[in-house]
Amino acid sequence: MKSVFSQFVIEVIDISVKLHLEWYRMFLHTARSGNLTKAAQELHLTQPSVSYAIKQLEEGLGVKLFDRQSKGVSLTPEGAALLAFVEQSLSLLEAGERKMAALQSRASGELRIGSSGPLIKHKLLAPLDRLRSEFPGIELRLYQGNTAQIGTWLKENRIDIGIVHLPSDDPELDTRPLAAIQDCFVAGPQYRESAEHPLAAEELAALPLLLLSGGSSTRQFAERWFAEQGLAVDAAIELNSTEMLVEFAKRGYGAAFVTRAFVRQELQDGELFELRTAEPIPERRIGAAIRRGMSLPVIGQHFMNLLLEQE
Repeated sequence: MKSVFSQFVIEVIDISVKLHLEWYRMFLHTARSGNLTKAAQELHLTQPSVSYAIKQLEEGLGVKLFDRQSKGVSLTPEGAALLAFVEQSLSLLEAGERKMAALQSRASGELRIGSSGPLIKHKLLAPLDRLRSEFPGIELRLYQGNTAQIGTWLKENRIDIGIVHLPSDDPELDTRPLAAIQDCFVAGPQYRESAEHPLAAEELAALPLLLLSGGSSTRQFAERWFAEQGLAVDAAIELNSTEMLVEFAKRGYGAAFVTRAFVRQELQDGELFELRTAEPIPERRIGAAIRRGMSLPVIGQHFMNLLLEQE
């Protein structure tokens, strides 16, 4: 004979006997009230229905659960042993239902996002602030990395949403375009004269170049642009932080390849100057990626909507 708890688990998950769950609920109310009529009233059922359920449960388990007395019922030793399991199991199910209701209402839950540092600062902070303001009970987890790392994290289920540079040809990911971004070369006041006229790719390549690390999509994009002009370039300074590239550019160390929107204030303040190119630099796009075939949590879908609204 199966253990009481094993039998209970089987009955809960087996759709064909889903009514057995209600029998356990009736058993619980009867055990607590010590009276079939009171249990029926609490459950908004008739007393014969509760009595029938208890009888069916006893027959199914092969044990007697209650002793019938003149003023009610009392648990048998077997019934008392079963009660502990039923209380725990039904409590867990009710907690699960409450959790589902909280997730559906976005009152709680966890959202894991991966993005590069500049995109966090310039693209995610506003929707994240709005999300946290609307739903303060949610738990946010934010991871910083480049597009390749973010793709790996998505496939390993470490994050729910990744903000990546497009195009993405990974068959395991679904991406939705968010916004176009325009890259440019910028330099400090020491290079002001170079900013007065468009520069050929050869002129830019002759300058000390400040580039992101080799694994980043931005670095790869810059190298492809130079390659299209027939040039192979290397970085004078290679960093994994756009903010540090900007800082070195302001101090006159060379020309940094960055997204124009990320240095708008520095350009307005005269701390940086854009080095215009004779050959235009194409726009790029960023997008929100999720793992193909995986459902977003409710709060994740809401955040995706906030991202799309922003753009």
